[in-house]
Amino acid sequence: MMTKFPQIRAMVFDAYGTLFDVGAAVALCDDIAPPQRAALAALWRDKQLQYTWLRGLQKRHADFGQVTAEALDYALEATGLASPELRQRLLVLYRTLEAYPEVSAALEALRARGLVTAILSNGTPDMLRAAVEHAGISHLLDHVLSVEEVGVFKPAPEVYQLAVDRLGIPAQEIGFVSANGWDAYAASAFGFQVIWCNRAGQPAERLPGAPRAVVRGLEELPTLMAE
Repeated sequence: MMTKFPQIRAMVFDAYGTLFDVGAAVALCDDIAPPQRAALAALWRDKQLQYTWLRGLQKRHADFGQVTAEALDYALEATGLASPELRQRLLVLYRTLEAYPEVSAALEALRARGLVTAILSNGTPDMLRAAVEHAGISHLLDHVLSVEEVGVFKPAPEVYQLAVDRLGIPAQEIGFVSANGWDAYAASAFGFQVIWCNRAGQPAERLPGAPRAVVRGLEELPTLMAE
């Protein structure tokens, strides 16, 4: 039986990896051999996430722009691709990552059902503004929330509480969508009704919390909402 979400009043989305393709910046660098592109993209993303978690544990917050640049520096050196030109090119491209093709239609369908729509992201306000404007989805979002308001990265509970406070809606009436398993499980443990957009078909996480539904793309979201 398909899971339905009758009590949802708002749908909150993670940004990077969920709405925006984090591999898109490296994919545009066709002067790099495909195997190296794949290795660079994977390591950059891995280090980016690791640095957010480690900074959170150390209580040494730096904004996502700095973390992203530092993770890129590590990945470029580790893959033997370090160069000032490539570094600058990738950082510029990261600000205008491509949205997944179904994003606009999914947001439009959710808003047509009367749901509040929002982003809750590790990204800085400036990074998120650039990505949202590039994707042409500003008019489809009621709120764009950055962890910079609380000074700590996901999966800190303070981040999820930010959505509750800013939207003025109880956690149990907020749907949360993330393509990152660790984020989906943490948001569920916090109290959101979570839909994991498991694009890569990954196994279930062994963490507190569990998503109420799992989809492979955002085009499936409207069918989960109760009429």
